[in-house]
Amino acid sequence: MNAQISPALQSDLDLWPIGNCQISGLIDQTGALVWGCVPRVDGDPVFCSLLNDSNREAGIWRFELDGQISASQEYIRNTPILVTRLESEDGSIVEILDFCPRFEGNGRMYRPVAIARIVRPIAGHPRIKVVLRPMKNYGAQLAEMTSGTNHIRYLVGQQGLRLSTDAPVGYLMEGRTFRIEDDTHFFLGPDEPFTGNLRVEIRRMEQSTRKYWQHWARGLATPFEWQDEVIRCAITLKLCQHEETGAIVAALTTSIPEHEGSERNWDYRFCWIRDSYYTVQALNRLGALDVLEKYLGYLRNIVDSAKGGQIQPLYSVMGESELNETTAAHLAGYRGMGPVRVGNAAYKQVQHDCYGQIVLPTVQGFIDKRLLRMAGDTDFASLEEVGEMAWKMHDQPDAGLWEFRTRQEVHTYSAIMSWAACDRLATTAGWIGKADREELWRSRADAIRAKIEKEAWVEGDGNGQAGHYKASFESDYLDASLLQMIDLRFLRPDDPRFQSTFAAIEKELRRGEHMLRYAAEDDFGAPETAFNVCTFWLIEALHLAGRSEEAHSLFSTMLGHTTGSGMLSEDLDWETGELWGNFPQTYSLVGIINCAGLLSKPWNEVR
Repeated sequence: MNAQISPALQSDLDLWPIGNCQISGLIDQTGALVWGCVPRVDGDPVFCSLLNDSNREAGIWRFELDGQISASQEYIRNTPILVTRLESEDGSIVEILDFCPRFEGNGRMYRPVAIARIVRPIAGHPRIKVVLRPMKNYGAQLAEMTSGTNHIRYLVGQQGLRLSTDAPVGYLMEGRTFRIEDDTHFFLGPDEPFTGNLRVEIRRMEQSTRKYWQHWARGLATPFEWQDEVIRCAITLKLCQHEETGAIVAALTTSIPEHEGSERNWDYRFCWIRDSYYTVQALNRLGALDVLEKYLGYLRNIVDSAKGGQIQPLYSVMGESELNETTAAHLAGYRGMGPVRVGNAAYKQVQHDCYGQIVLPTVQGFIDKRLLRMAGDTDFASLEEVGEMAWKMHDQPDAGLWEFRTRQEVHTYSAIMSWAACDRLATTAGWIGKADREELWRSRADAIRAKIEKEAWVEGDGNGQAGHYKASFESDYLDASLLQMIDLRFLRPDDPRFQSTFAAIEKELRRGEHMLRYAAEDDFGAPETAFNVCTFWLIEALHLAGRSEEAHSLFSTMLGHTTGSGMLSEDLDWETGELWGNFPQTYSLVGIINCAGLLSKPWNEVR
């Protein structure tokens, strides 16, 4: 990707994620680090210029090439290691190599709270200036600095950060431009002396990190078509996992609005049970069991802490339950569109679909013999407690998967997820030889199905209007989550009830080549952007309905909306094609993986 450089460039979502499953960062199209939190994804954004257009010179780390006119970027194949190539008007060229170290050593995974950057002169006589201005307390102030012979200390957080470098520290401190004549290395990490030769160690880290990711990608069972896109999405989904606990965040950012001026600005740096279910489902289809295994450990801790009670829709990456929602007063917001929210009040909501989304990935632990830890009787007893809540709450009002803040209804999607929980528990009980429990859970699944058929089905009017399922037991509106009835195995694709429901949804919610999640007004008015994962659900439904050519066309359109890094955010303006919402959105990347697998020609048909 090539980009012309403008010093007044406003924030956009053409961003390139880097990370190591401990911390992450987003690099913009000029090679600047514009978003990054420490000591983990939900921490203080020391690099926050993405959300501070009023002061983009703070909370940033960039390399300014004297006379710079263009930039191009690409990942090293099958890694999240980014190479940015900057070119100046006199023909001088530098390359910036960005990565977060991740590799095995001494019997453990080395994934420090650190970002490594290497600047390499490629042509001419390049001169650069290093702009490194981390902030603290959510943009309240610049981090204080002290320096030594080969390092600069930044007083942020409890431990602080230290930049170890072989660049002239005085030039960095004073913001001077200097000629770069050899590879120059930067390691921003914990405030402790860097051990070993900086040049040798950073190069070794890069080679080891490259090897780790390329071997990880080598184990993916990708479809024949769209392999590059699927591998890139899989790597990024893995970056969204906080490996220490196994939690998977919904996105790496907070408060990117769903559309211009909407104030639908939410903090997505938390683990939603629902989003994580879809993430591990997609990665499991690719054979990435390491993410599933870590996440199952996280779920076991969540279930243990709930002690048979209500499961929240989301938790922190450390499993913390209270995620009080505040605003960061010192950050203006994306393009000045505040507020910037910290925390998410949705943790207080009642969302009954989460019980099914715990059961569905967990039952694999009883069946899949590839796993290092197979589930046993104690695990089944704990899972039955989750099932009991699904059974108890299947016909009770909740906020639904779209997290309405001012109303509750019995949402059909939540009821179907409760059915799925009971259905899979019955299947698992039969698999492990518990016939009495199989009978119990099967009878409950049948009872929930009967309730859904009675309360969520709208009969046709007899004048050509066919019957269809509706989004809730109480209301007549439609939402795109009803398309998930096939994936959850509640209905078959050829079931006339699904076909008529799909037709009604398409008529109500489709906007050209995109799909709304719902069209009715919510707490913030009528939606003004399409919800990307719903468009992927549309593509799946089109293919299953026999409209494969149209499905392929829409999939191609969606891939055309991805950023240079191959990513999508949560939302998309269906008229302009502009991306909105938090980035990169796991839901959206899951959609790419699932549709590629569904639409690709099989490997055995390759000639």
